[in-house]
Amino acid sequence: MSPTRYGLPLLTALLLSAASPAMAANEGKVFGWVEKATLEPWGVEVKAKLDSGALTSSLDARDIERFDKEGEAWVRFRLRLEDEASGETFTERMELPLYRSIRLRGAGGTDRRPVVLMKVCLDDTVYEEQFSLRDREEMFYPLLLGRRSIGHLGLLDVRETFLNEPDCDEDSPFVAHDPDEDD
Repeated sequence: MSPTRYGLPLLTALLLSAASPAMAANEGKVFGWVEKATLEPWGVEVKAKLDSGALTSSLDARDIERFDKEGEAWVRFRLRLEDEASGETFTERMELPLYRSIRLRGAGGTDRRPVVLMKVCLDDTVYEEQFSLRDREEMFYPLLLGRRSIGHLGLLDVRETFLNEPDCDEDSPFVAHDPDEDD
């Protein structure tokens, strides 16, 4: 038995069988390290960097403010994104429930960021994902997709970019956030 003849298909089958149901459904899909995505429900097209070094996805947000609403923690923020499809600036003020907070440590010290659940379209599927909110104005990509999100998509080819176009509508498959994947 040749390892090259049977080893790779066997390894691939084992990895896919251990993968999440969302990834198993997308096993044939391959994404590049940069893709176009749309934020839903607005359909605003942005460049997304798929970053396997980050766990939680991040979205460019401005004027971030935490507040209480009916005894629950919420976050208020403003999106200001360039729509890659039209070239126009999209601005939206939002208030969403605070899903959780994360603490990040880096060379500049410790940073606490709010995390909200939002929907993003990649290829032909809408995914409900966790996004930490941060002013990413100085960053080239307004949307960063971390490992939690990448794990739902399929395979990542770090040598390629723009392998898929976002094409979602009301009939598109929907992958809801799974709280069991938060750890």
